[in-house]
Amino acid sequence: MRSLLLLALLAVCLPLSAAEGRRNVLFIISDDLNNYLGCYGDPRARTPNLDRLAGRGVRFDRAYCAYPLCGPSRNSLLTGLYPNSTGIHQNALIFRQSIPAQLSLPQAFRLQGYFAARLGKLYHYNVPNSVGTDGHDDPASWELEMNPAGVDRMEELDVAFSVTPKQFGGTLSWHPSEKSDEHHTDGMLARDAEWVLERCARDRSRPFFLAVGFFRPHTPYISPKAPYWGQYDPDQMPLFPKVGEQPAGVPKAAFLGSKKDQEDLPDDVRRKAVQAYYASISFMDAQVGRVISALDRLGLAESTVVVFTSDHGYHMGEHGLYQKMSLFENAARVPLLVVAPGVAGAGTVVRTPVSHVDLFRTLTELAGITPPANVQGQSLVPILKDPSAVGRGWAVTQVIRGGVGRVAASTAASQVTASKKKNAPKSFFGYSLRTDRWRYTEWDEGREGRELYDHESDPGELINLADKSEHARTVAALSTQLKEAVKTTFPADGKTPEVKEVLWSPLIKDAPR
Repeated sequence: MRSLLLLALLAVCLPLSAAEGRRNVLFIISDDLNNYLGCYGDPRARTPNLDRLAGRGVRFDRAYCAYPLCGPSRNSLLTGLYPNSTGIHQNALIFRQSIPAQLSLPQAFRLQGYFAARLGKLYHYNVPNSVGTDGHDDPASWELEMNPAGVDRMEELDVAFSVTPKQFGGTLSWHPSEKSDEHHTDGMLARDAEWVLERCARDRSRPFFLAVGFFRPHTPYISPKAPYWGQYDPDQMPLFPKVGEQPAGVPKAAFLGSKKDQEDLPDDVRRKAVQAYYASISFMDAQVGRVISALDRLGLAESTVVVFTSDHGYHMGEHGLYQKMSLFENAARVPLLVVAPGVAGAGTVVRTPVSHVDLFRTLTELAGITPPANVQGQSLVPILKDPSAVGRGWAVTQVIRGGVGRVAASTAASQVTASKKKNAPKSFFGYSLRTDRWRYTEWDEGREGRELYDHESDPGELINLADKSEHARTVAALSTQLKEAVKTTFPADGKTPEVKEVLWSPLIKDAPR
């Protein structure tokens, strides 16, 4: 099998265009990772490799996803379009169902001469069950796909603990594995990334876009017991007030992402969950280190733009919540590190808010690639060059609440319309605007509540100021700004795409190859 992959890789590396002067791209994405990283000031995290990567380039301190759920977020990031323009607001869907002819980010590189490869999870996967498969992938995006599956998927689910027995992907679950790094899926992905980089270094006739999607720290938090679990004392893990203990004045909608099986856990279970999450982060960090070391060893670092991010943020008890699907900072904020040799200074910190949607224009500009005309977001290249530049100055994140039909209610318009059907639970959107100082959120355009948090005095977002008379002008101004921002998330023609109720794969004929 490995020999067949080698032949395929050598075939796609044949010189279709001159690679000289064209930057490679190494795009690394983690799954369900928040900002529990040393380079973001976390006092507990043991993440030396990501910390060093941050020291080589630019750390975006205020980077945000478009949607705090894997499928919508990844479709948005990889098309450069907000969820209102992809039509994807839930998992298990792919943009080919709604906008089949749209170019994805790697596809844009591929069609302009790049070798594009995917290792692991880039589009949505059902974790852990889809590990080792293509998941909900887009074949038009890649020339090479690799899907290893380690002991974390193949052997250890039977012994993993879950707060809901035998359920792993959507609930808190973990296992300290006795097997070392190389036996786990992410360890295999790091090995495969080394293998691909070695061959691309050997034949540099084409530049590459290599995307590596690590699965950790997604549940179940399975990682090698040694050395990662021992780096975190469960007795020292933080605890936060539960949902019913939250400060008054926060709309009910803010907590509707909570899961009943995770709302009233014993303290020892809560601490163990946090320990397991941190251990998975440190394990993933070590695999990133292997990939970056290979880039350096092979002499590719100076010609390669490196991006590291996560699909969305994550709660580990903050606001009484676990996992995602909130519009608090914990779920909306993501780590974003960009190393762009010759463009950005080392060890630079950018504080202006930016979005995942900005990455498409940024990477295509850095590589001299022409993006599709309808791509949204801004290019971050001016900010990479001058970290004091403000750019757009805000980021918007959205989420849906209420009943959603699987396909018929998958677009922004039809999801809300579906809630009006007889006996259907009410559906509505929440939109959150993050500026340099404020987070302002409206649920159902304010009908289901508003939130205002001052990050200068309240970075934990514990005191909702939206109903305070002394902040009425701020609320009015931010409400107007939010409405204008939301308008930019829809297609230029104002027509929200509809998700086709068919298997998406036949639509690949409409995708440019």
